Amino acid sequence: MTEKTEENAATHKRKLVDKFLIKLTKEEPQMYYATTSEIARSLYSMLKEHTNRLTVEEQALIRHMTIEEIQGLLGFHAK
Repeated sequence: MTEKTEENAATHKRKLVDKFLIKLTKEEPQMYYATTSEIARSLYSMLKEHTNRLTVEEQALIRHMTIEEIQGLLGFHAK
C-alpha cells in the first residue's frame, strides 16, 4: 500500500468514525459526557452492528478496526 493510499484509508476511517459518532450522540445524548474509551467501545459495537449497511470498501476498512484504533481516531484532529 502506498503512503497516499494509507493516508486516504486513515482519512476515510476517521470520516466513518465521525459519521457514527454523530449517530451515537443523537441516539444517546449522555454519551457526550462519556470518556473516550467508553465512546470508542460504543462506536466499535455500533460499527460491527451496522457493517452490512456499509459499502464493500467501508466494510474492508473497518473489518479489523480495534477499539484502541477508534479511540486514537477520536483523539486525532485533522488540520
